[in-house]
Amino acid sequence: VLVGAGTAAHDDPSLTCRLPGMEGRSPVRIVVDGRMRLPLTHALVATANQHPTWLATLAAQSREEAERRKAFADCGVTVFDAPPDSDGNPDLAKVLEALAERGITRLLVEGGGRIAAALVRPGLVDRLVWFRAPRLIGADGIPAVAGFGVDQLRQAAGFRLVSSVPVGVDAMDTYTVERGS
Repeated sequence: VLVGAGTAAHDDPSLTCRLPGMEGRSPVRIVVDGRMRLPLTHALVATANQHPTWLATLAAQSREEAERRKAFADCGVTVFDAPPDSDGNPDLAKVLEALAERGITRLLVEGGGRIAAALVRPGLVDRLVWFRAPRLIGADGIPAVAGFGVDQLRQAAGFRLVSSVPVGVDAMDTYTVERGS
């Protein structure tokens, strides 16, 4: 399960399996945090020895960053470098390559709008599962996906609805990516 630093800090997720009888089947927890902003006291860090936790970050540029990297490792967090993208954030295509090299070939992303956009924009998403509630909050809410820089509708990412399933009063829509459209 992958999240960005903002979602980790704001939502304080545990990213563990809490289904009865499945608690020992928790996935590897991955945080993309280019500047190592995640507090060392955060639950993801504090429980890294019980649940595998990886941190994808930019290479240390200073002694302080190298010390912080070591502090994460001392807490049980596996830290690995990702080269920067054009915006100076970890390049998510390279993060996915590093995860594949470590045996992660399927990934659930529970990230916020910036991570979602950074994965959808370059075509790094195969399937999108969208949970919808029967509520509208408009521009007062947090965007589910950050801007793509789309000027025309034909530039928008295309998806095809595969299924829509009620989940209580909510809906779970599953889409596949339309390539080349």
